[in-house]
Amino acid sequence: MTEPTNTAILHLEDGTTYYGKSIGKIGTSTGEICFNTGMTGYQEVFTDPSYFGQMLLATNDHIGNYGVKETEVESDGIKISGLICKNFANYHSRVQANGSLNDYFISGNLVGISDVDTRQIVRHIRDKGAMNCIISSEILDLNTLDQMLKKVPSMEGLELSSKVTTNAPYFYGDPDAKHKIAVLDLGVKKNILRCFDERDCYMQVFPGDTSYETMMSWNPDGFFISNGPGDPGAMDYAVTTVQKILDADKNLFGICLGNQILARAVGMDTFKMHNGHRGLNHPVKNLQTGLSEITSQNHGFAVNPDSPGKNNVEITHLNLNDNTIEGIRVKGKRAFAVQYHPESSPGPHDSRYLFDDFIKML
Repeated sequence: MTEPTNTAILHLEDGTTYYGKSIGKIGTSTGEICFNTGMTGYQEVFTDPSYFGQMLLATNDHIGNYGVKETEVESDGIKISGLICKNFANYHSRVQANGSLNDYFISGNLVGISDVDTRQIVRHIRDKGAMNCIISSEILDLNTLDQMLKKVPSMEGLELSSKVTTNAPYFYGDPDAKHKIAVLDLGVKKNILRCFDERDCYMQVFPGDTSYETMMSWNPDGFFISNGPGDPGAMDYAVTTVQKILDADKNLFGICLGNQILARAVGMDTFKMHNGHRGLNHPVKNLQTGLSEITSQNHGFAVNPDSPGKNNVEITHLNLNDNTIEGIRVKGKRAFAVQYHPESSPGPHDSRYLFDDFIKML
């Protein structure tokens, strides 16, 4: 088992600097810093494609204490650009684990830093907002790090789904299942596919730039628009596909980035949030039932409620912390989406009913 020992530095875009211990691979990594408030499920979070290009700050005190397990991944590998945490466990206690988190990071070429005051960093970026940062365990010269950081593009306007989508279509589930769903992969999580599989669905997962005509040639019963990373405002190709699905009046369901793409398809705008929502404990109100649910979330962009196309949708869900839009249904169409993650891996299962709602629509 490899133990973290070297000095590392975390340097933020605004000049703020923190020193700690190196974890994972010795090296340098850059990305947009964001924090996740989840208490469990770190491996699922680290492998979530929606985190591509982001440096993850874990607010939970202890990371790595239960190791890693091969079956608890949401994609083909680590997707975060780096990890920032307080206490990083050199040893794990779970018998079922396949190995330590540090060895997992080294094999996945992930650079990280531990032994920093994560509460202080969270308070800082909550006040200043999301910004780019750099972690290095090989370069400690601030001038050099500054020059490297200036070359990192802003998340606003950045298209990233093409970096994590599948290269070729593939099938998932039982070919004899009752329903056929075409999945537009903008960075889909594996547990979303599992949730559909559990509901007697057979899926063909298509690359994010696949046309409506190509997907429709498979004759699916419905379309699913997945989660993913980056700025939805830079994804006209996906918006065009969704517009064609709506024009054909097909069944459609979207999650997270899929919610933003659906909103853009009907004329609404999206905007970059000050900090975003990331964690397993975000309260959302279902405006149709009046009930509230605790949700798993991971997004740095949101739908603008004052968009020109707002009359084309019914807002179905609202975030109870800041009243941002958490769900929409397109008027006159069989299409709806939510901003949060009902597959909740990790997270509470309050929202799994949304998969059932889509199946009923089929």
